Amino acid sequence: MSDGIRALSPLQVERLAYKRSRARRSTLVALVSTVVFAAAAWLTITNAPGWPRVRESFFDLEAAKSSLPAVLEGLWLNVRVLVVCAVLILVIGLGIAALRTLRGPVWFPLRALATGYVDLFRGLPLIICLYLVGFGLPGLRISGVPTDPVVLGAIALVLIYSSYVAEVFRAGIESVHPSQRASARSLGLTHAQTMRIVVLPQAVRRVLPPLLNDFVALQKDCGLISVLGAVDAVRAAQIESASSYNFTPYVVAGLLFVVLAVPSGRVADWVSRRAARRQNAGGTL
Repeated sequence: MSDGIRALSPLQVERLAYKRSRARRSTLVALVSTVVFAAAAWLTITNAPGWPRVRESFFDLEAAKSSLPAVLEGLWLNVRVLVVCAVLILVIGLGIAALRTLRGPVWFPLRALATGYVDLFRGLPLIICLYLVGFGLPGLRISGVPTDPVVLGAIALVLIYSSYVAEVFRAGIESVHPSQRASARSLGLTHAQTMRIVVLPQAVRRVLPPLLNDFVALQKDCGLISVLGAVDAVRAAQIESASSYNFTPYVVAGLLFVVLAVPSGRVADWVSRRAARRQNAGGTL
């Protein structure tokens, strides 16, 4: 054994062995309880009087196979909308948060405008915003206004989610202690340099977990652009369901959205746990 590694005492060895045995026991209990619960749920559902009808209407394997290519093609549209919207939301949300944190009375109009934006779109339901943007903007008949339902749906998503992300960024910016700003200004940095070099890096690290959670929610809400006629995964499932008189395509679309969201959710959980450990340890992310 090297000089830098101290040999464990018999008591420590005993404690480690006890912890391992407890961990194995907990894992076994969790596995058994999961199997028992799953079996009980399966038996309850399959023995229900209406199960044969539900299985035929929602879990038809042939209908799932026939609808999968169209639903996958629609999901690819959702993914593209998600990527574009996520980038725009981060940029616009950060800009609004920066406006809301401006100091001095001369910036009051910008602060008021940013606050009004957040209050309006954070309180407006997404589905209503989709209808207002999707049918209101083309109704103006202004030259240059987009009429593509995909673009209009993306605009509505950006408007709504930018308000939420702006508040997340603002909370991160205001969590940085004022002494950090004062120290930066005493070194001769301007306000813009202080925000870019000192405040924003700390703020972004602190709010990364809630930002990832908003990203997971955005993944699901991208499916709502179907209400404007965009042929995404949900709309493709609706078309397939109408042609086959079967609801299985909706189940296929739902499972694909879950497959898309689960990895992001696990990443968000991992980042949250990592941030909590670093905070408890007194370090930085």
